Amino acid sequence: MIELLSHVLDKTSLSTSQTLYSDYDLNPDDNKDLSKGRAAAVLLPLVFREDGWQIIMTVRSQQMPTHAGQISFPGGGLAKMDKSLSDTALRECEEETGILRSQVNLLGEFEPYHTVTNYRVTPFVGIVEGDIQLRADPAEVAEIFEVPFSFVTELDNFRRDSRQWQGVERFFYAVPYKNRYIWGATAGILRALALRLSNV
Repeated sequence: MIELLSHVLDKTSLSTSQTLYSDYDLNPDDNKDLSKGRAAAVLLPLVFREDGWQIIMTVRSQQMPTHAGQISFPGGGLAKMDKSLSDTALRECEEETGILRSQVNLLGEFEPYHTVTNYRVTPFVGIVEGDIQLRADPAEVAEIFEVPFSFVTELDNFRRDSRQWQGVERFFYAVPYKNRYIWGATAGILRALALRLSNV
């Protein structure tokens, strides 16, 4: 699986890719300009367990100013101290989960995702190695958990849901797993990776 994933992530460079996924994919009437947005990055951390590869995910704290209480990947906005977006993803992952950047072997990145909060998020995939001591940052993360990577990269597990927002019905992707409701930008990013894997 890792060999296939590495191949898929290197298959098309972002400099030539024309695809940009967003919270507006299922709401085309919004006519949102996606050419701009604050640079951000997330890390999709993979760890091997007895029952196969798992992806480490977080539940955002209810005190967060945006996407409070939602399931997400470790990540955040590009900071002045960051040398690159990959540095952002690794720094945020260490701050939010306790996974040291030295424990992460980056495999690559894939298409950016534009959020309704105007972030242009670049997702990175990395393998977490060594003895992991997960520690949630209480200011940002309410919980850390794991989901089978094979489940969240299977296109048949995704569905289209909707909610009322400011009096308008808005549609989004979701990929529920047991008692976890993974939706919005997080589900959109996973679906983008699932699409890439399905095209191999």
